[in-house]
Amino acid sequence: MMKRPRLLIAGTGSGVGKTTITLGVMAAFRRRGLKVQGFKCGPDYIDPTYHTAVTGRVSRNVDTWMLTEENMRECFIRGSDGADLSVVEGVMGLYDGKDPLSEQGSSASIAMALDCPVILVVNVQSMARSAAAVVLGYQRLNPQVAIRGVIANRAGSEGHYRLVKAAIEQECGIPVLGWLARDESMRLPERHLGLVPAVERGECEDLFAQLADKVEQGVDMERLLAIAQDAPPLSMPSSSYLDAVPVLPGAPVVAVAKDSAFHFYYPENLELLERLGAKLVFFSPLADEAVPEEADGLLIGGGFPEEFAERLSRNERTKQSIRRFIQCGKPVFAECGGYMYLARSIETTSGQVYPMVGFIPGRVRMQHRLSALGYREVRATDDNLLFAKGESARGHEFHYSSLEPEAGSTWPFAYTSEGRRGEMKEGYAQANVLAGYTHLHFVSNSRIAARFLQHCTKARQQRSGEYA
Repeated sequence: MMKRPRLLIAGTGSGVGKTTITLGVMAAFRRRGLKVQGFKCGPDYIDPTYHTAVTGRVSRNVDTWMLTEENMRECFIRGSDGADLSVVEGVMGLYDGKDPLSEQGSSASIAMALDCPVILVVNVQSMARSAAAVVLGYQRLNPQVAIRGVIANRAGSEGHYRLVKAAIEQECGIPVLGWLARDESMRLPERHLGLVPAVERGECEDLFAQLADKVEQGVDMERLLAIAQDAPPLSMPSSSYLDAVPVLPGAPVVAVAKDSAFHFYYPENLELLERLGAKLVFFSPLADEAVPEEADGLLIGGGFPEEFAERLSRNERTKQSIRRFIQCGKPVFAECGGYMYLARSIETTSGQVYPMVGFIPGRVRMQHRLSALGYREVRATDDNLLFAKGESARGHEFHYSSLEPEAGSTWPFAYTSEGRRGEMKEGYAQANVLAGYTHLHFVSNSRIAARFLQHCTKARQQRSGEYA
């Protein structure tokens, strides 16, 4: 059994201030000298970027649809190693997930699987005693979810807060730990376009400090910490997701594109590759760096290539190195933004067209509205770099673009993808290249990570003459 002090900050719905309060709590605890580990419920890459900036530790996702409860718990325990405190940010409302008739994929499911105390954020604007009815409903919907406290957000004044606090504590029997006033200046920057560069340049540091100030002024941090430390110990599952695959000999080298344009990777995906024997080397397409010469395989993750389309288009050194890499028969796996980058071109919403790597015979068009959002289960239509035919894995899609095949081109789809709107064909698989919009979580099927490395090892052996 392992002691893992922890909190899950949930909301009554989207937009109530979960992220603002989570970041303030993280920043305030870090001011106290604590090592804080951030987590985010569900398949989200944006909020973890903030967490990482605030805590100095790479934030991680916890999800009970992409992963089994046991695998999710193992990821949580491994990810929180060395931290004094873990703060988990919820998603949407506490009970919102994949299924309106159950807790599957919700923050509530994470709280139950981790035996984690929940702090419920309630937007109390224009409410007094009614806030108690809201909290009471959340308590009674599933008593197995351990709601241990409330933070009142957007209170009109301290007097307003005291009315809300008295009502909730009398009717619900749990403490109201503090409050934040309505303050439009505390809004976070744009959560999609340009977020990562702003964080990397340190432009959010003043905001984080202000959030910490607000939380320290209004929230009982000592009581919040005591609730976290009172969380029961956790035990590792009896079997690990690492047990399903052997460590591979030969230490293949995998190049990983990583910069402001390409940075959406589940940390567990990269760690799983390392645990299976790979050496990871990083390079930046934005800096016009070539794929490292020693690489046996290549990963190009998601991100915002459309935001940097002009620069990426100019950076011929990187593009040529990727073309050579593919021509040499080395394995390449690209997701979402990486998929877009391998296409012929990206057309922005303003109509400008920028040439990309050009391997995939299609053009990407950016749109003003989301093209796809939600969980996906993919099943391989044939053997490819990651899958045996018929094998499946889970992940999610989130993108504002569509990829249109060139007229007359053959399109070797990678998988069938099943989501809320049914099943469709997705991705592109040809010889040593596999690409698609779906962000796969390797822990949902750890054999796919091993299979990719087997292809990398084979490429290394062929290069060294060990294969005819």
